[in-house]
Parts: sequence; C-alpha cells; structure tokens
Amino acid sequence: MTQRRIIVLNGHPGPTSLSRQFSEKYAAAARDAGNAVRLHHLPEMSFDIDYGFAGYENAKPLEPDLETFLADLEWAEHFVVATPMWWGGLPAKLKGLFDRSFLPGRTFNTRVKKLGMPTPMLTGKTARIIMTSDTPRWFERLIYRNAILHQTNKQIMGFVGIKPTRYTYFSGASEASEAKVKGWFAKVETIGKRAA
Repeated sequence: MTQRRIIVLNGHPGPTSLSRQFSEKYAAAARDAGNAVRLHHLPEMSFDIDYGFAGYENAKPLEPDLETFLADLEWAEHFVVATPMWWGGLPAKLKGLFDRSFLPGRTFNTRVKKLGMPTPMLTGKTARIIMTSDTPRWFERLIYRNAILHQTNKQIMGFVGIKPTRYTYFSGASEASEAKVKGWFAKVETIGKRAA
C-alpha cells in the first residue's frame, strides 16, 4: 500500500470525549499501516474563534496553532475530522477553526472564478468525517435531510476542493453501551488501517 499523508483533527472542544478516542485510534491504526500522520486536538489549540474584523482585506493574523494546522492541512492528502453534532451543527470552536483558517489565498482563490464561485486551492485531497450524535441516522436523513452532511461536504470541504468527503456516523452516543463503543472503536481502527 502506498503511504499517505494524513492530518487527523479531534474536533471536540472538551478534554475527554469519544471524538478524542476516535481520532487517536484512527491515527494509531493509520501509522501502524505505514502512513505519515499528524494529529491535532482542538481543546489544546489556542486561538480566537471569532473572525472579528469586517472583511478578508483586514483579516486577523493567524495564531501559531492555526498556522500549524493549516500548514499540516496543506501538506496532507487526506483530512480526518472526529466531531460531535451539536444542535444540528458543528461545535462552535470547530466552526471557528474553519472560519479563521479557511482563508482566501490559502484555501480558495477569489481572483479566479468559475461559474461565479472562487477557485478551490486544496484540490487533490480527500476527507473522512467521524461524527457522533444522539440523533438516529434515519431521523437525520429523513427529517433533517442530512443538513450537517451537506454543510460539511459541500459548503466547507467541497468549497476549498477537498473531495470526496466520506462519513462514519455513530448515533446514540450519550447512552452507548461499553460493547457498542468497543465496536465503534474497531470500525474506526479498520478505517484507519485503510487510510480511508
């Protein structure tokens, strides 16, 4: 198997979480399979989540943790994010990471447009999102119409050229039995071994 360059992001803002365990198990399995892996933990990153200033012309300078994250994302071929779904969306700090680091000139080009849209600059990369939720998968699909999947796939990853984005969705996370969580860990490790 060809070695892949992979960035893994634990997108849960808390110090302990299933997302942290998923990201660590994925990273370990991918490394054991011979891939180059760089792991980031959102709660250990220090940055202002608020974009703050009015426009891209007057953007806040990136904090060192964001600069390191962005450099690792540019280096990587595959981007893995482990995150919970909160209130139908991403945790505020994770959304803030994307707001602050996905900038013109680094992740998309506003000077070259196609069909009126900026040109993505992170092409040639793929993604995997490992999501936990208390919402049953069927409910997310039928009632909420996969809103968070559309947002992360099209409006975040796809906008900057990262595609395809594949999903692993674990529901009932708050009350999952030990046996169920053990099965989830095994699935994440299998995905990590395949670097998928």
